[in-house]
Amino acid sequence: MQASEDTNDDFLFIDDSDEDEIVEDAGSDTWKVLIVDDDPEIHSVTQLALSDLIVLGKRLEYIHAYSGRDACQLIEQHKDIVLVLLDVVMETDDAGLNVVKHIREALSRKDIRIVLRTGQPGYAPEESVIKDYDINDYKTKTELTRRKLVTTVYAAIRSYQQIDTVTQNRQGLEKIIEAAADLLELHSVNEYAEGVLAQLLALCDCSSGAFCARGQGIVEGADDLGLYVLGQTGLSTELKNKKIDALNNGSAQQLITSCFQQKQHIFNENQVAMYMASGGYRAVIYLELNAPITDIDKQLVEVFLTNISMGYENVHLFQKLRDAAYKDWLTELPNRLEFVNLLDDFAHSQDPNLVAGLIDINHFSDINDGLGQDLGNQLLMAVTTRMKAKAGPCRFARIGADVFGIIGPKEFVSPEKLNAMFVQPFSAGEQHLPISATFGLCTKEDAGPRGVKVLNQINIALNLAKKSNKEHFVYYKQEMEDKTLWRLGMIRQLRTDFADNRLELWYQPQLSLATGKVIGAEALLRWRTADGNFISPAEFIPLAEYSGLIIDIGDWVINQACLQIKSLEEQSFDQVSISVNVSIPQFKRANFVDSIIDATHKHDIHPHKLELEITENILMDEPQVVVDALVRLKKEGISIALDDFGTGYSSLSYLQQLPLDRLKVDRAFVNTIATPGQSIIADTIINLGKQMNLKVIAEGIENKDQEEHLKAQMCDEVQGFFYAKPMPADEFLAFLKQNN
Repeated sequence: MQASEDTNDDFLFIDDSDEDEIVEDAGSDTWKVLIVDDDPEIHSVTQLALSDLIVLGKRLEYIHAYSGRDACQLIEQHKDIVLVLLDVVMETDDAGLNVVKHIREALSRKDIRIVLRTGQPGYAPEESVIKDYDINDYKTKTELTRRKLVTTVYAAIRSYQQIDTVTQNRQGLEKIIEAAADLLELHSVNEYAEGVLAQLLALCDCSSGAFCARGQGIVEGADDLGLYVLGQTGLSTELKNKKIDALNNGSAQQLITSCFQQKQHIFNENQVAMYMASGGYRAVIYLELNAPITDIDKQLVEVFLTNISMGYENVHLFQKLRDAAYKDWLTELPNRLEFVNLLDDFAHSQDPNLVAGLIDINHFSDINDGLGQDLGNQLLMAVTTRMKAKAGPCRFARIGADVFGIIGPKEFVSPEKLNAMFVQPFSAGEQHLPISATFGLCTKEDAGPRGVKVLNQINIALNLAKKSNKEHFVYYKQEMEDKTLWRLGMIRQLRTDFADNRLELWYQPQLSLATGKVIGAEALLRWRTADGNFISPAEFIPLAEYSGLIIDIGDWVINQACLQIKSLEEQSFDQVSISVNVSIPQFKRANFVDSIIDATHKHDIHPHKLELEITENILMDEPQVVVDALVRLKKEGISIALDDFGTGYSSLSYLQQLPLDRLKVDRAFVNTIATPGQSIIADTIINLGKQMNLKVIAEGIENKDQEEHLKAQMCDEVQGFFYAKPMPADEFLAFLKQNN
């Protein structure tokens, strides 16, 4: 036990009540004061001396500790202690100072005010200790009158309140800075709205709120100046992007509208409407309070709104940038980029009922060209409006000039449902336009793992549907893509092998039916791959035409044929001609005729030895252009033959205009020529050729009976396996030497 304190304790708190009292009206709240002393009497007289004291509207509430150890435990238990009246000497000479050290260092409580009291001046702490540990006051018990104690306590609590206010403001500002940084990462108006509300809930004591602004340009379909709920917290999620009427709260609606019109905050006891504006973008933040907002919170909210208002303008700019990147400028539907994102969601969905597709408006370019682009745009808007109205919960996008994307349940995304949208004409301006569409579809079952993959799949289906003569729709299946990949691989290999000179010209002899002598040969393209295998012309010729490679290959064939003619002339077979098939893409070249003529000049051959075989299909696109080209070629002496006559266009009026030398009877008509009653078409073609003074050659002769029938019909020339199969150039030369 320590030495007893000085008997001057008896003079503690002498009544000096003639001095002015520090009193105020008291509220229900209290200030918690911890009295720490090992003398119980000190507790009693201290509490008695301060019994009627009211500080800043609050009474004092006392907690008692009789040792430094007890004091440390009580401070840890009571986080709201504001003042400690602390004896220096208790169980040890420095027990009080140890309590101070525990408060400041162990608990890091910088806000608690500490008044040291001692009955033994010799135990006073050093001045540096008072400074370092932020001790509010130090008094010996003999100098503490009641008035001085009251003044000391009042000053200490006043100091605590100032420190607490500063701390709250600092913490609030830290929250504001952190909140502003978090909000800067949000780039959509809806996300920003809900982010602002979340931060305000952390700043204020409120239960729910709504972020309201005009919906035009933000909410889809909002074309008025009404206020919409862009974000909410603590309310129904169905309110989002709805008008504020959906709040079903008359006072809230009135408060929000008044705040927006008056352009200033409105603080009520249980409701707050705060106005925010920046760069022409305006909003009202509505909060429902659990308790009236304090002055400190008001100040913090003001700082918060000032700090984030620029962010509100920025998020609108981000939204505009996003719209420019992901929204179609005309229809305001998602564009191709955003449709890929929607297809990503489709690909990852667990709903097996979903279908994705493309809708291609047929012959839209004709409408654009014939009626003008403005009317074409009106038509696209009409299509968009009808699709939205008819297709239920589906999501749409515009991914091309006349192509729309769609994702939705299969009961809505089906050929029948989609086609029904195009049954009635569309109104565009003063026009009522009947249009149709083609659809490429893919079920969830057949969909790829990513949006880009799904877009490729439905595009494959759409392209197949556009080529189909039977249906206006196609559902994607894996074998379609396999076939596409095979075609691309073949085209790639064809390009490589063509560059490596792996293509060859083989020749099938053509004979005079009267003499049996070889009068010419048809040049046939062969593709021998690096492994020595041959790929059928029926496979690679369409691929060459599809890829455009047929142009280069066609030039090569013409030159090879000219080289062969020159070689035959040098070996005295100067009466043998070479026939070359010409494709539609070759004919569409502007310099096609010149390239043929240049080849005959380059290789110095007699032009009539080169014969060009054309099919009737060449006449289908621009018949007069074809006729004019053939007339030029004929003037140069180049021979012209009409192949596959009777299987294509069959326009006799153009047949009369063509500068032909030969008609070729297709093998389809020759196959059954020896069967009674099955030779009418072949006989008619032979007779027609005779009437037009044209040579007639029949192909595909495979037996003696066919040959005999053709002789009876006075056919001029023949070719087929009955005489010789196609053969390489050296074998053809040997065949000539043997037969001529």
